[in-house]
Amino acid sequence: MQKTVRHFKTKKNSSGAENIAVDIFARIWAFWGMVSFVVTFLIIFIPSMLSYFFPEKRGQDYFIWVSRCWVSIWLRMIGCPLTVKGLESFKPGETYVIVYNHNALLDVPLSAPFVPGGNKTIAKASFAKVPIFSFFYKRGSVLIDRKSNASRIKSFEEMNRVLQKGMHMCIYPEGTRNRTAEPLKAFHDGAFKLAVEAKKDIIPCVIVGTQKAMPIHKKFYLLPTRLYMYFLPAVTIENESAQSIKETVFELMKNKFVSETGKEA
Repeated sequence: MQKTVRHFKTKKNSSGAENIAVDIFARIWAFWGMVSFVVTFLIIFIPSMLSYFFPEKRGQDYFIWVSRCWVSIWLRMIGCPLTVKGLESFKPGETYVIVYNHNALLDVPLSAPFVPGGNKTIAKASFAKVPIFSFFYKRGSVLIDRKSNASRIKSFEEMNRVLQKGMHMCIYPEGTRNRTAEPLKAFHDGAFKLAVEAKKDIIPCVIVGTQKAMPIHKKFYLLPTRLYMYFLPAVTIENESAQSIKETVFELMKNKFVSETGKEA
């Protein structure tokens, strides 16, 4: 009995030491992630700004290509290589509203660059105040101040214009990062109302792995983790209400997320 208790304590102490070691490493790795992000961003900043010299859609295509090259290299530098699946869901010449799940800050640099073709993302207006980065941020985004109804209306109209110009629109329907124990937070209506009004089908995208690389309840924390993006088949908006589309997309994304994270367990 004493040997069993002693063995249990030893195992528990060993596990605790391992957790501390992992936490220390994750903080050091997060620092490397931040430094490498800034340095690589400064390298691609001027090339990315050349997009302003092209017509809007062509310039956005170029901007997304530069972003994809940058983020692909950066992800490998931090030990988080990305596998993208389901690109066949995009039909040539078609424009979509793309909706993503949102578990970590790491989702943000993934979403837009790996969509085929020009696109913009709905994004917080507050980040547009960051020096230098603001020029890059504004190029890739439709800005919104969630506290302002006028800003919400203006951003909705701008997203519609983006779609009509032949570019995709990327949206996180959960609104903010998921801090719950559920696979997904409840969706807001905006993305689905936009799709119906603009008459554009929706492509759901499920991001897996970022919740392990950057756990939501741990600050300044990063672990090398293989990441995945799954673009699901397009969901038609024809003869459907925004509410029914929202429910359909939610179930599709939840089931895919549960399926893929279950494989990792």
